Parts: sequence; C-alpha cells; structure tokens
Amino acid sequence: MMQATRRMLLPTVVLLASAGAQAQTQTQPPFAVEEATIAGVHAAMRGGQLTCRALVDAYLARIAAYDKNGPAVNAIVMINPDARREADELDRRFAAGGLTGPLHCVPMIVKDNFETAGLQTSNGALAFAGYRPARDATQVARVKAAGAIVLAKSNMAEWAFSPVETVSSILPGYTRNPYALDRVTAGSSGGTAAAIAASFGLVGLGSDTGDSIRGPSSHTGLAGIRSTMGLTSRAGVFPLNLKADIAGPMARSVADMAAVFQVIVGEDPRDSVTATARDHALPDLAATLARSSLKGVRIGVLREAWERETTDPEIRAIFMAALDDLRRQGAIIVDPAPIEGYAPLVRPGPAGPCMGFKHDLNRFLAQRAGQVPLADLTAIIASGRFHPSVAKRLEDAEKGPVNGAGSAACQEDDAQRAAVRAQVLGTMARLKLDAYVYPTWSNPPRLIGDLNTPGGDNSQIFAPLTGFPAVNMPMGHSRGGLLPIGITFFGRPWADAALIGYAHAYEQATRHRHPPASTPPLR
Repeated sequence: MMQATRRMLLPTVVLLASAGAQAQTQTQPPFAVEEATIAGVHAAMRGGQLTCRALVDAYLARIAAYDKNGPAVNAIVMINPDARREADELDRRFAAGGLTGPLHCVPMIVKDNFETAGLQTSNGALAFAGYRPARDATQVARVKAAGAIVLAKSNMAEWAFSPVETVSSILPGYTRNPYALDRVTAGSSGGTAAAIAASFGLVGLGSDTGDSIRGPSSHTGLAGIRSTMGLTSRAGVFPLNLKADIAGPMARSVADMAAVFQVIVGEDPRDSVTATARDHALPDLAATLARSSLKGVRIGVLREAWERETTDPEIRAIFMAALDDLRRQGAIIVDPAPIEGYAPLVRPGPAGPCMGFKHDLNRFLAQRAGQVPLADLTAIIASGRFHPSVAKRLEDAEKGPVNGAGSAACQEDDAQRAAVRAQVLGTMARLKLDAYVYPTWSNPPRLIGDLNTPGGDNSQIFAPLTGFPAVNMPMGHSRGGLLPIGITFFGRPWADAALIGYAHAYEQATRHRHPPASTPPLR
C-alpha cells in the first residue's frame, strides 16, 4: 500500500483516454516532465503514455506552483491563453497521422523581445505593454511550423541592456536563479534560462548581443548557442545592436538545443545578414551528436578571455578539471594559445559609434508605424514608462549621433572588427586549432542587487566582435555544488555544427546538469 501511495505522489503525465491506455500505464513507468527531453516526449507519445494536452497541463501546473508562488522564480511574464487549444489540435493531428514535425508539441518559453503574433511583446518595458504584433518573429514562426507551442513569454532585462541581472518594468521584481533564489540569472535572457532550468517548459528562445544566451545558460546549467552571424535570423526580435545581435535556443541538453537550432537556421529575406547562409548549409545535427566527437580535436585555452586578478579560484579549479575531462575524451589541449596582435575592444573611432541602439530601435519601430504604442526613442523617454535603472542609458542613447551602415563611423567599426577576426583566424591556423575554450564567467552568480563584487562576464568580446559561433555547456558547480558554472566552446565561422558536436561529447562524458532543488516534482 505504501508503494502504491508513493507512485501516486510522483509527477506523472499519463494518457487515460481508454481502458486499453489505462492497462498500458499499469505496466509502464509514468512520464515525468521534470528534465524531460524532446526525444523522451515523442517516445512517450508514440507509446500511448502521453498526450500533448497532458504535457502542456503539467508545465502550466509547474508555472502556477513555482513562478509566482513557492520559490517565486518570477520568470514568466504571460501565459499563452491558447496553449491548451493548440495542444488539443496537435493531439487530433497526431491521432490522424503521427508527429507533425521535429518539434511536435514542444512547449517553448520565448523571451519577451521576440514578436509573437497575438501575444504581448514588451521588450521588458512598460512602454510596450499591450503591444500585440500581427506577425511572428522568424524564429518563432519556424518553431511553430515544426510543431512547437509558444507556452509562455519570459522576463528579461529591460531593452536587453543588462548582462548581469534580469529586472524589467513589465514585471515587478527580479527573476531569481532557481539554484539559489538570492542569486541572479545573469543577462537579459535570464527569464528564459530560469524557466527552462526549473522545467517550466521543454526548451526556450533567447537573444545574445554580448552575453545573454551564454551567460544565463552558464548561471542555470543549460546548453545555449550563439550562432555564426548570418546563420540565424533576428527578424521580429527587438534590436539592441544589430552589429552583434543574435537569437537562438537554450535547453537542458545539447540534443534539444540542436533540435531547435536545426529548425531555425537558414536564410531569411526579412534579415539581410542571413544572405550568407545560402552558401553554408548546416548538416544534419543529429548525426554530429557522437560521443567520439572530441577525439583528436585540437582545443586552445583562450586565457585572454577569462584570466584577470578577480577570477574566482574555485572557477579556475573547475575549469582546470574540465580541461582534464576534455583530454580524457581524446582532445589535444593547447595551452597557452595566445592570439597574436590581440586588440581587445572595438571602440568608437573619431567618427563616433556605428549604428547602435538608437539607430536600430528607431528603424525597427518605424517599420511598425501605426502598430506600436510609441514611435521612437524620444517618445519612449517622454513616456517615462521604463525602469528607473535604465533612464540614463536611454537618455545617453538619445543624445548620441545616428550613424547609418554607410557612415564613416561604420567603416571604422567594420575595419576594427575585421582586424579582430583576422587575429583569431590567423592564430587558429598557426596553432592548427579546431576551437577555443574558456569559462563563460570567471565568477559565480552574484547576489541579487549586488553590482559591486566582480561580475566575471567573459562573453562580451570574442564572439560578438568576430561574429563567430560560441556554445555554453555546464562544466560543474561552485560553492559546495550549489551554483552552476559554464564552459564556452568558441570556433571559426560556420563551424556551429562542429562546436555542437564537441559540446555533446563533453556533456555525455561529464553529466554536470542536475535540476534545481527549489522546484522539485509536483505532488
């Protein structure tokens, strides 16, 4: 009797549509949504153990229990009111013909700077409360076409400004790190990261200008990829700086990250930067997920990215252990591997900044004239509908010049970025490197509200300035096994698939990911 009671207390999602299904669930273990994978969900559906509606209901129950209640993770801005109806339709289509696509019934958490048709898209700001786009961002449209459901929109650092904390004016309070509720989730995609880490959904979408896919993934034990510039579309994502903006997936496993990435990549007429993708077809990523992917791979240690006086000794030790793990998988570690002629920052030249927030946001809003509540940055500042902490940055941006793509400022910027790319590629060629690695952050997640102790963000320079791909993976935990710590694999342009393969092999060998204690299975 006690064993039966325990089974009833386990988190289960079961199909009880018929007596036959009831008999089947007596012989099969129940389906747990915590730490679930896309492959596991699809296998359960094929086996008659799970419906799309039951899966959606289970995630909604976890959001209700843990996002504003219990630990109050505070990651979710709004729930898609049509999620259950969409799930019922997918169940109908599944009964008629099986899986509708590679992301069939994948409940997704989408950062609130992605336009989602009919759902509020605020960019974290009260200035855009109530804005409901008529059209999906390209990445949202592509995951929907592959069968996914937008389950909820997630909190973000307002305007995607902050790489170190997740606070907005659209949602009261900070988003909390589910591994330690007094800690931050890092950058602007922190709501997506916290939600996926806490199993509020299956996978998520975030954006990354300098850190905000990789940093939050590092802080919450996720896999996250910043693609090669041009491989993924930013169309329909509120811009921060189009010279560096990227959007992409965050997931609890490399396989799930790769499944979403496979769907979203490719040329998009709505984003001209993706024109280069037509010449770089991405291979079948499922075929690259081999445990042997690291064997014989030459990996350099990018000390310029992470070594500083304030680097946490525990992070250093965890990273050194990660290098040993890579060696055990057959990788050849090259250390040191300094970048020749390294110039660390692209700074505005005499002609001023190139494009940037004011230019890109005003252009984005002008393209939506008559649909958005405010027309430009001037109107936003006049409205006062933003978090006080971002007021100065908005005002400074408004005072700055508007230098378009053909300006002298952008010519200077392009030349500096080209020099950094040449330095990185030249060094990788000379040392015969396949990739670089470094700790994603040199310090553990900060306490919420702490902006004085060292942050440790290592993501702002190499991938954003070069446009080359970078993948974050969990590499361990600091502070007594409490706080997740990430490692970044960084490589040549269009080597995204190879980096995903390296990350998968490392993941399978180390298995550092574990669920947060603050959001346990529901009873």
